[in-house]
Amino acid sequence: MSGTPDGAAPPFLPRPRRWERAQGVLRLDATSTMGALDSLRRVTDWFRSELSMASGLGLHPAPLAEATIRLGLDPALPAEGFVLEITTTHLSVRGGDPAGVFYGLQAVRQLLPPSAFARAPVGDGPWDLPCGVVEDAPRFAWRGVLLDVVRHFLPLDDVLRFVDLLAMHRINTLHLHLTDDQGWRLEIDGYPRLTEVGGWRRESQVGAGDDAPGDGRPHGGWYTRADIAQIVSYAADRFVTVVPEIELPGHVQALVAAYPALGAGLDVGPDGRPLAPEVWTRWGISDQVLSVDDATVAVLCDVLDEVVAMFPSPVVCLGGDESPKGRWQDDPRVAARRAELGGATDPELHNWFVARLAEHLGRHGRRAMVWDEVLEGPDVPGVVVASWRGEHGVRVGTRRGYDVVSSPAGRVYLDYRQSDDPDEPIPTGAVTTLLDLYGFDPAAASAAASGTAGPDAAATGVLLGAQANLWTEHIDSRQVLEYMAFPRVAALAEALWSAGERDGKEFLERLVVHLGRLDARGVAYRRLDGPRPWQKRPGVLGDMRAPDELEAQLAQMVAAFDEKP
Repeated sequence: MSGTPDGAAPPFLPRPRRWERAQGVLRLDATSTMGALDSLRRVTDWFRSELSMASGLGLHPAPLAEATIRLGLDPALPAEGFVLEITTTHLSVRGGDPAGVFYGLQAVRQLLPPSAFARAPVGDGPWDLPCGVVEDAPRFAWRGVLLDVVRHFLPLDDVLRFVDLLAMHRINTLHLHLTDDQGWRLEIDGYPRLTEVGGWRRESQVGAGDDAPGDGRPHGGWYTRADIAQIVSYAADRFVTVVPEIELPGHVQALVAAYPALGAGLDVGPDGRPLAPEVWTRWGISDQVLSVDDATVAVLCDVLDEVVAMFPSPVVCLGGDESPKGRWQDDPRVAARRAELGGATDPELHNWFVARLAEHLGRHGRRAMVWDEVLEGPDVPGVVVASWRGEHGVRVGTRRGYDVVSSPAGRVYLDYRQSDDPDEPIPTGAVTTLLDLYGFDPAAASAAASGTAGPDAAATGVLLGAQANLWTEHIDSRQVLEYMAFPRVAALAEALWSAGERDGKEFLERLVVHLGRLDARGVAYRRLDGPRPWQKRPGVLGDMRAPDELEAQLAQMVAAFDEKP
């Protein structure tokens, strides 16, 4: 990437493949116009709306060849790639697809003052764009963030705001974690008790540890079908795919609370019916697990039918992580299934269950995504593996033919503490700094990267990309969410978008400019020198681990993986 004059840091984040500065500027004013192909209507609508809020500029429509801003497509460019050219008379953005044009316009905004990201006019400009050429395309196709809305529910408007912030950083996947032990957040018409019962819990744990108190305050909420339609549409207009996650066969206490007949190994009441647990009020992993009988599979298939009707994503996550097996041992329905499968072991039974539901998704033309516990049992054809227990699962998964998304806990978990500062709010996990995210390379442990076979000739799987995860046990508001996510998401964005060598010092120079954009949007990010007084949580204990302690724990967890070629 070429530098700007006088040694100033280039204004872009993520860093583009090429930036050539030329003499002169293009001034945008009340006479400036915009022209585009009809297929780019939603892109032009978005850009006109965003820029007009901050500048008051109308960017009235004009014929493509005569407009000040000209948007088009170029089939020679890669997916999501773009070329931006700015002269003293006009600017043009050519994209390999509409997403590429969208990202080209995001680059245009970064050439304007930070106030171009405000939600209302805060000055008269000038709105000058430096002349030059930007050529860019992403390194990875899957650039994601998981948002857990179970442990603490995030209202609709806050989800839409988060989508905007992801799109601003060219993150194209929002993995929405919708169900778990502590709640069920998705309206399902055929099973209303999922939200009527599973959508609320009587209180929430405050802090970490077995002795952490409850807050005595009911918590809950869920998204209606209309809410989901709005989230999906809003995200699509910003080229963000929403991937829903329905957890199974573990992390299901809220589901079992609503429909106890689906649970395995439950106590039975005087009437012979299984006794329902309450929606869990603690963090961690409940011992509740689903049965594997035909009736339970049928209910989950019904639920998935409604899920795919709401979410057009080509991938639906089925969870499959941290599934306890204790309640399987004494359940007659589970015993019958084991016998039917020839005495299946727990990993075999787990993967059989996941495979049945993955096959059902396949009949809808969708792929299942599962966490890397699937690698402990027989192969489940066609699923995408999300590797969270270190980078080991990336290597093993691709070697065994799976397409993989890298999400190692020790590198990209955004609920982990950001420094050793004792004032970090409810510090948990190992330290995961801004520069840790910036230095993350998903391909480092992969046998197949970016669709191209790597050094291991036997590899048949593909590393699709990576995602960071935001688990919200200790994130109870939009402000805390933004503190934990930003600016680390900016570092993740560059790690997943930009190719080439990393330079932490140069990145920080560009980040300082970028923080002005976050300020203009009112983002409650973590300042580089630490939390502000109102961002601290004194007296609320976390669960801190050293990096080597975390690595040892994860290594022990993946000991069952088969690494044979």
